[in-house]
Amino acid sequence: MRQILVVFFLFSINVSSAADPLPSWNAGPAKDAIINYVKCATNDGCPLYVPPRERIAVFDNDGTLWSEQPAYFQLLFALDRVKALAPQHPEWKTEQPFKAALENDLKTVAASGKAGLLKIMAVTHSGMTTDEFTDTVREWIKTARHPEKQVPYTKLVYQPMLEVLNYLRANGFKTYIVSGGGVDFLRVWAEDVYGIPPEQVIGSSIKVKLEERDGKPVLVRLAEIDFIDDKEGKPVGIHRFIGRAPVMAFGRVEKSHFLGIWRAWVVVILRRDHQASSKKQKAFTSRFRF
Repeated sequence: MRQILVVFFLFSINVSSAADPLPSWNAGPAKDAIINYVKCATNDGCPLYVPPRERIAVFDNDGTLWSEQPAYFQLLFALDRVKALAPQHPEWKTEQPFKAALENDLKTVAASGKAGLLKIMAVTHSGMTTDEFTDTVREWIKTARHPEKQVPYTKLVYQPMLEVLNYLRANGFKTYIVSGGGVDFLRVWAEDVYGIPPEQVIGSSIKVKLEERDGKPVLVRLAEIDFIDDKEGKPVGIHRFIGRAPVMAFGRVEKSHFLGIWRAWVVVILRRDHQASSKKQKAFTSRFRF
C-alpha cells in the first residue's frame, strides 16, 4: 500500500508550478520523475524525504555527461600522446598498435584488443609524476580539438545533464562521477566543466609510488593497474570511496545498470544515440525502485 501511495504522490506533484529547472529535456516521464522525486526528497513531509547527508547522486561520464564518439576521449588523448612521443621512438613507425595510432587508424587500434590498448596506456599514462600527468592533461584539454567537430572536447558535454547536475546541487544533493575512465584524467577538468570537485570523482586508476626526485618527494605513476571502475566495479568503487548508497543514478542502459543495485529511488537510463548533438540527448527512459 505504501508503494502505491508513493507512486501517486510523485506523479500528483505539479511539475509546471515553478520555472522549469530542466529546460533542455523533452517533456515526458523521465523529466517528470526527476523533478517530482527531487521535490519529494527535499520535503520532510513526503514519504520519500531524504536527509541532506544522504542525498547522493552518481553519474557515469562517457556517453552520459559528454560524448564518446568516434572513440572514448581519453583514448584520443592517449593517441595524441603517442604522436607527441613518437620522435623519441622511431620503432613505433612499424610496431603495432603504435603504427596505427600514428596513422589515425582507429579500427586497427581497436583490433589490437586489450593488450594493444594497455601498451598505449602504459607509454602515455605512466612513468611521469602525478603533477606532470596533470599538466599534460590540462594542456591537452585546453588545446586539443575533436577530429570531426573541431571544437574543444569540453564543449561536447550534454546540456540536459548539466542542468540536472545544477538542479540537484541547488537542492542539496552531492553529485559524483563514477566512470570507467581514468580518475586522474577526469579530475583535471571535471570541476571546471561539471562543477564536480576532484574528491567527488571516482574512476579507474593505476598504481603510484612515492619517490624522491631532485631532492623532493613525488608520486610516480606506474604501468600497473590498481582499480578498474567499470561495470561491476562501479558499485565497488561507490562503496569504497563514497561509503553511502546513492539515491539517484544516471547512466547508459548498456553499461551503467550496476549503478542502481542499492534500490536507488530513481535510476535514469540513457539510450545510446551516436547521432545526438552536444546540446541534446534525444532519448531518455527511467525506472523507479520501491
